This record gives sequence, structure tokens and C-alpha cells, in this order.
Amino acid sequence: MKLNIAIQKKGRMSQDSINLLKSCGLKFNNSGRGLIAQSSGFPANIYYLRDDDIPDYVEDGIADVGIVGLNVVEEGQNDVRVSEHLGFARCRLSIAIPRDHKYQGIQDLDGKEIATSYPVILRKYLDENKVNARIHTISGSVEIAPGIGLTDGICDIVSTGSTLLSNGLKEVEKIMESEAVMISHKDMPAEKKELLQKLIFRIKAVHKAAENKYILLNAPNERIDDIIKILPGMKSPSILPLADKNWSSIHSVVGEEDFWEVIDQLKECGAESLLVVPIEKMIL
Repeated sequence: MKLNIAIQKKGRMSQDSINLLKSCGLKFNNSGRGLIAQSSGFPANIYYLRDDDIPDYVEDGIADVGIVGLNVVEEGQNDVRVSEHLGFARCRLSIAIPRDHKYQGIQDLDGKEIATSYPVILRKYLDENKVNARIHTISGSVEIAPGIGLTDGICDIVSTGSTLLSNGLKEVEKIMESEAVMISHKDMPAEKKELLQKLIFRIKAVHKAAENKYILLNAPNERIDDIIKILPGMKSPSILPLADKNWSSIHSVVGEEDFWEVIDQLKECGAESLLVVPIEKMIL
């Protein structure tokens, strides 16, 4: 029994999806020459597909799971389950208009025409806000539509905003936040559900490791109690005696968000010879 996993053949999420699966122990060919690759290290087949096709393949049960943007799932309205948020390919779906146009609120879009590749999401948003705007559906190069006089604005994916800027546009409404998610078929057999849970367990271990650093430091024994208050670790820090009986080595885990603040506090408490080590996997 193998888990059939669909990922983008190419595009902005393709390499990140490959990196995630390989960090979870899956070994497979990602040369891009074939549509299916077999994995070792974990019982899986990798399907290389267009991103818009992934939810359809998962809904139909051809693929058991897929990695795709949440915006693609919402637009396709497929009957699939979002099993895990993956934390990469973060972006937002927003409405933008020419920079030189005044904008006081969403009602300014009433009667206007908006170009988008996401007509379902956009229509729902406009209806919720009681805005009567026309939607012009196009499949690519949405950002040029206002500049060539096709529409008054656009609704498109925004990451850094540089594409909007280069096309003379400004973001005026954020419709939704998006990121890569793992979707799954709703009626998988029990054996495949078990495989999916094992894969999600590995993904969580990889994510947890990325959020933390392992640190080692030397400290005078009289300051250990103060340092322990700063370094709770996963349960409590490890303390090892050094050759100098007045000093100990302390090992712990520090969250990435608090890392530099914690380091400053440790130095103030007399910590020396701090060594920071990245964590490959973290099992709690």
C-alpha cells in the first residue's frame, strides 16, 4: 500500500514541496522528466501535476493527498479535506487599482470591472460586501489589465507587492490569506489514512525543528538557577559538569522568535562559549 501524493510539476511551490517531502525522509527522482516518481524511505508515489489539477485529482481519489495553495482549493470548491497547513508559499489574494485613483472604501468598486483568475472567490467577496462589480475572468497576466484599459482593477495573488508596484497598482482590499496546504481525499481506506498520519507526524517534526535552535553554553554554577529560569527547554535544560568544578555545561532548546532576546539575557547571567546548532527533526 502506497500513498499517492500530488505536487506541482513546476511553479512557485514545486521546489518547496519537494524539499518538504525529502526532509520527511522521502527519496524520489525530481528531475521533472516524468509524471510519476516512486519513493523510498516512505511508501509513496509522487505525481507531478498542474496546480489547478491537484484538487480534482484528490477529490476523485486518483491522488490520496496533494500539496497546493489554499487559494486554489477555495477557488475550485473541491470536496476535499485540508489535513495540514504547511507554512510556505504564504501570500494573499487582494484587489488592486491604479495608484493614481482615489480609494475611500470597497463601495468605490461598485459598477467597476475587475480582472481576475479567481472569479469564484472574488464574486463571493463582492456579494458579501454588497458590491455590484463586473468580473472579467482571464487566465494570466492579470496585472496588466488596468494599464491597457481592459478593466478598472484586478484581483490577484500578492506576495511582496513588487509586481503591483511595477504595474502602477496599489493594494486596496485583502480578500484572504493563503499558504501551501496538504489536502486529502475524504474517503481513503484505513491503511492510507494511517500512512497520511505518519507523514503528517514527520511534517510536524520538521516544522518544529525549523522553529527552534539547540544551544549549548558554559556557566558558573552560582548562576545556574538564574539561567534555568531563562531556559526551560522542552521540559528542563540538561546540565553537565565540566572539568572545572565551579562551572557546568547547559544544553537546551530556544524558540526562533525569542532567540536573540534569550541570548542577551543569558550573557547578562554570565553564560559563556555559547554554541548554536540547527535542529534537523524535533519529536515531542
